Amino acid sequence: MNVKMIAWLLEGDVSIQYQVYRDLMGERCPDIQARIAHQGWGAAFMKERNPDGYWGRGFYQPKWTSSHYTLLDLKTLQISPDNELIRRSIDIILERRKSADGGINPAKTIEASDVCVNGMFLNYACYFGTDEDGLRSIVDYVINERMEDGGFNCERTRWGARHSSLHSTICVLEGIQEYARQGYSYRLDELEAAADTSPEFILMHQLYKSDHTGEIIHKDFLRLSFPGRWHYDILRALDYFQDAGVPWDERMRPACEVLLKKRRADGRWPLQANYPGALHFEMEKPGQPSRWNTLRALRVLNHYEMID
Repeated sequence: MNVKMIAWLLEGDVSIQYQVYRDLMGERCPDIQARIAHQGWGAAFMKERNPDGYWGRGFYQPKWTSSHYTLLDLKTLQISPDNELIRRSIDIILERRKSADGGINPAKTIEASDVCVNGMFLNYACYFGTDEDGLRSIVDYVINERMEDGGFNCERTRWGARHSSLHSTICVLEGIQEYARQGYSYRLDELEAAADTSPEFILMHQLYKSDHTGEIIHKDFLRLSFPGRWHYDILRALDYFQDAGVPWDERMRPACEVLLKKRRADGRWPLQANYPGALHFEMEKPGQPSRWNTLRALRVLNHYEMID
């Protein structure tokens, strides 16, 4: 690993430092992780928590300063999972936002839950050690939303979608991965069955191409944005594949080649854009070198042995 690159990454936020040591250098540093809640971005997110336990105006509004997306960001930072304030906030959501279908529902006027939201909720709720009993109806709901092509689509129950969505599928896959990693057992075999087939849905599209025409599905899929939140892109998919231990598949190669072409002459990857919406603060500026994207790209390309 390039010494100068590591040094540059380690000049970043404490959350970046922790993941660089863990993912690129193979060192577990709990002392660094413990600092995330009290320094830098982690402390800034925690400062925005309201006395009622929510961020923003409640569970889902506004984007991106609501409880839902802030909790997802805190998980992405890898803040210590035993944070009691965060655990209490998740318990409040479970107490107040369960829908009749068993899922977490951000809407007040729409009865059907959103599988994309529930995948993201599983992702951070499991990371922060939420009691399994509170997750069972969500697991039931997610399993029921699995589509015939192996993936998921939040439009299925609302508009009758018959084809899975890359956005929804990656959100659910990340949630299943965290559920399994944290040792939950309720209907785990069925969730893992979904996690075995859903990658095929992504791979059949070579991560960003129409399986019918071979054309790029959407230009945003090739754009290096961060945080992704509910949005899909090739780096997010590749980062999930390496984290979940999905074996190399030649259908990953086009996306990896796109990723390599986006590397700048200095070896860094840029932040190409942010998704519009309210922010607590800006972690990185679009158009500038991105430690987040460089870290994620390196752990993908190192894992699949596509970079020196």
